[in-house]
Amino acid sequence: MNTETVDTDAGPARITWHPAREARLVLAVSHGAGGGIEARDLHVLAGTLPARGVTVALVEQPWRVAGKKVAPAPKTLDTGWRGVWPALARPGLPVISGGRSAGARVACRTAAELGAHAVLALSFPLHPPGRPERSRAGELLGTGVPTLVVQGGNDPFGRPEEFPAGDFDLVEVPHADHGLAVPRRADLTQEQALDLVGARVAEWTLSLG
Repeated sequence: MNTETVDTDAGPARITWHPAREARLVLAVSHGAGGGIEARDLHVLAGTLPARGVTVALVEQPWRVAGKKVAPAPKTLDTGWRGVWPALARPGLPVISGGRSAGARVACRTAAELGAHAVLALSFPLHPPGRPERSRAGELLGTGVPTLVVQGGNDPFGRPEEFPAGDFDLVEVPHADHGLAVPRRADLTQEQALDLVGARVAEWTLSLG
């Protein structure tokens, strides 16, 4: 694991690399608006995928690096992501653009222009809680590349059954919320839920060639 700081037009961003010994892909994933790269799903991907030939790059947006508590506007998030892309592509491997929540929206919005190989959308915020009429489905449907959504079964930002039909794959994490946490009464443990995330994402990366 190694960390580097990258200057962007939105300020310095930070990449924490978890390299695969014989990498065939890079998975770049960023955090959401309410947390950082310590999120449970990002942690499990960084621990699982390098052994499967996927280098994982955990990206901290400039606002997090600067110690701010509130995420900036989507346009600024996109600017930060564009700024780190050359460093993500530097190994010369296909790059999967990914993120959780707000980071997933960024990955979807910028995939085509940046030449992403695929998109991984963790806990895609299909709509604000309780506001299904404010759908963000257009961002998800417009990636133009193979896309995988990993969504909690009880995510208030969009349950799996609320997603429209489209050219993407969706993995449901039963009972999980927006942070992919499962309640104690669920018929699977938190560890099992995270194992599911790691296994299904690893399986998907193999399908990408």
